[in-house]
Amino acid sequence: MTLAWGLFAAYLVATSWLGWLGFRQTRGFGSFAIGNGDMNPYVVGVTLAASTASAATFIINPGFIYVDGFSAWFHLVPGLCIGFFTMLTILSFRFRRIGAQSGALTIPDWIGRRYDSSAFALYFSVLALLSFAFVVLLVGGISIVMQPLLGLTNTQALALTLIFVTGYVLVGGTYAHVLTNVLQGTLMIGVSVLILASVAYVVLGQSEPIIEQLRAIDPGLVAPVKGDGQLFNDVFSIYVAGFVIGAVLVCQPHILTKALYVKDDAAVRSYLWIFCGVFTLFALLVTVGFVAHLVVPETALIDPASGAFRQDLVMTVYLKTVFPDWVFTVIAVVLLAAAMSTLDGLLVGLSTIAANDLALNLLGGGMTSEQRMKLALRISHGVLIVVAIAAFIINLNPPRLLGVFGQVGVYGLAVAASPPLLAGVIFPLPRLVPVWIASAVALAVHFGLYFGGASVFPDSPVSFANPGVTAAIATLVALPPLMIYGALAGWGQSAPAAETSSA
Repeated sequence: MTLAWGLFAAYLVATSWLGWLGFRQTRGFGSFAIGNGDMNPYVVGVTLAASTASAATFIINPGFIYVDGFSAWFHLVPGLCIGFFTMLTILSFRFRRIGAQSGALTIPDWIGRRYDSSAFALYFSVLALLSFAFVVLLVGGISIVMQPLLGLTNTQALALTLIFVTGYVLVGGTYAHVLTNVLQGTLMIGVSVLILASVAYVVLGQSEPIIEQLRAIDPGLVAPVKGDGQLFNDVFSIYVAGFVIGAVLVCQPHILTKALYVKDDAAVRSYLWIFCGVFTLFALLVTVGFVAHLVVPETALIDPASGAFRQDLVMTVYLKTVFPDWVFTVIAVVLLAAAMSTLDGLLVGLSTIAANDLALNLLGGGMTSEQRMKLALRISHGVLIVVAIAAFIINLNPPRLLGVFGQVGVYGLAVAASPPLLAGVIFPLPRLVPVWIASAVALAVHFGLYFGGASVFPDSPVSFANPGVTAAIATLVALPPLMIYGALAGWGQSAPAAETSSA
């Protein structure tokens, strides 16, 4: 534990120093939100990969592979990655150009300017609060790792995490987020290679093929469809939903806005290549869920306090089993960095949206631009503190499946944002009312099916308990009809110079 505290203290010092450097480069609310638009593509690519691959990727998701096997793996790796990379490429270039021309700072701000509607921006600023569910997931995941590593209670781990991360984000904003994520992302790359090497070592050291051993444990673990799976138990949830939800997840506030960090299309292209390579490496870490069946006794995944099976412990127990204590300690500290790298990005996005798009829309009338920016900066700081307190309270008694809890809210936000973003990027003349209707329909279908689908459709073959499934259905219900309607209605015609997109 002395080594753990020593490494963690070194990480705290290094991150605090980077936060201070971020503070020195922050010149106002604009640079707090998105920097000055001149960042290095390598920095942005690694930052995006680090902030996208979160506690879920490193800590939570291997448990889904452990339970549902190949079905969950295909959904979370090839399906999600291909969908994510495709949508990110489609959106990033024009999103940056339109955002740079209009001076947008956030996704709701971009949407409001693109559709010439402050009400639409306000709608999305309220929806953006759903990303708070993912903040809860991240903070809870960090606590899971931090408690045994540093010998802390849940309360102490939560307090340390939230005070530290909120502190350096509050001081340095986006620059602190980016600089700390480069450090965190670099550490994560090294640890990912080490963990995947351990997986290869375990597989190659077996006397019989791993597929046969997994089939002997449970044939469903290696079947194309695991019929009795917990969340991934049909063709749609495995082979369709992963791609669709991967695509819409690009629409999260802390992801797509990375395009506004750089100055031109060449920089966008560069950071996309860097991101795709690094994120694929991170995504493959869930493969631990397979080999954990061979080296981790199931009794080690039982919570001694409640006697319940804890699938979110799979990665932690695997690392403690296959690595010496000192290596496990190093890896665990990096896993904390991985979770914090996403948490700080979410906090920047959530606080800037709440300040710029929610509070200023309600309170900023009659002010000069300078006064509005000063007020937004103060409000964003206040929001950070409120979010930290709320996340602390909820995680004192966390939801049973943190991964699912976090997904429900953030998937709702992503499916609602995908219609205005995709239509706004693809069509020169998207219309406000149809796009808003599509967004509302997607949101209603996602939450309606998640909370009531099993009751309304009791014989459905798909699992409505999987938020990825409900979000994918919601996207397919709302997005293709909107795009077809837009093409038939002439939205693809070139816009006259003086005409706005919401005309």
